[in-house]
Amino acid sequence: MAAVIAGDGPDAGVAWHHGDPMGEQRALEAGEGVVDLSHRGVLTVSGPDRLSWLHSLSTQHLENLQPGESTTILLLGPTGHIEHALLAVDDGEMLWAHTEPGRAAAATAFLDSMRFMLRVEVADRTDQLAVVWQPGEPPAGRVTRTGEDSLGGFESFIPRGHLDDYLAQAGRPVGTWAYEARRIAAGVPRIFLDTDERTIPNEIGLYGTHLEKGCYRGQETVARVHNLGRPPRRLVLLHLDGSTDALPELGAELTLDGKTVGAIGTSARHHELGPIGLGLVKRKVDTEATLLTGDITASQEPLVDPEVGLHFRARL
Repeated sequence: MAAVIAGDGPDAGVAWHHGDPMGEQRALEAGEGVVDLSHRGVLTVSGPDRLSWLHSLSTQHLENLQPGESTTILLLGPTGHIEHALLAVDDGEMLWAHTEPGRAAAATAFLDSMRFMLRVEVADRTDQLAVVWQPGEPPAGRVTRTGEDSLGGFESFIPRGHLDDYLAQAGRPVGTWAYEARRIAAGVPRIFLDTDERTIPNEIGLYGTHLEKGCYRGQETVARVHNLGRPPRRLVLLHLDGSTDALPELGAELTLDGKTVGAIGTSARHHELGPIGLGLVKRKVDTEATLLTGDITASQEPLVDPEVGLHFRARL
C-alpha cells in the first residue's frame, strides 16, 4: 500500500496524495475517487429568517433559494472587498456552508454580530462536520452541494465520527494535489488564497455576485466598477514553465520587464496541462505578455475580460 503524503500550508491535515498524484487526477477525470477536505471550516445557519437575512447581507440572491439548491455567498466590507466566502446549500430548514480552513470561526462571529432581533441561529460546526468531495452526481438522502464551482462533482457534509468509515467505503482515495489541479484548470479561485484583502468580486469575474438585487454592504463599489469603470485587476490562468521542478510560492510576485504587475496564488502540476496556477494581475497588462515569477516564466490565459467595463453602460 502506497504511503500517504500529507499536505502542508493551507491544506495541512489532509492527504496531498496517496502515492500516484497523476493517476489520481486521471481517476477524477474518469468519475472515480473521493477527496478528503475535512480541514475546511463548516458552519450552519438555521431559523425561519435565515434566507431573507443572508440575502440582505450578501452578494447573492437568496430569498427564493429552494431546498437542495446550492450557492456561493460572498460577504463584503463597506468598500466592496471580500471578507468572507461561504460555499452553501439549503435543505429547507437549515443552510449548510463550508469555507477555507481556519475561517469558520470569524465568519460565524461576523454573522452572529449581525443577527439583531431576527429569528436566526449561526453555529460553527467544524468540530462536528467534515467536507468530502467526489466527482459525478450526488446520491439522494444526504446533504450535498453541487454549485457551479463544484468542479463537476459534489461536496458532502459528513459527521466527523463517521468520516473514516465513509472514506474507506467511498472508493479510491485521492489527495488535494489532484483536486487542486482540477480546480485551477477550471479557473475557480480559492478566496483568500488566490485573492487578497483588496480583492473585489469584479476582479474574479463577479464570482458569487448578483447585480440585480437589493442593497448589501459593499454593493456601491461592485455596481460602480461594473457600470462605469473596469476592475483594477483581473484573474488569469497561468501556464508555467515546466522545465523546473519548483512551483511558485503562494503569493509570489508576478513581474513584467522588471516591474511587479501582480501575484500568483495557488499552483499545481496538472496531468495534461503541466504546471499551472491562478494569479491576479493589473488590468492593463497585455494579455499576450509572458510574465515572470522568480525564475519561472508564465503565459496568461485570461479568465476575466480586461475591458469588461466597456461592454456595459448604465441606463440613466
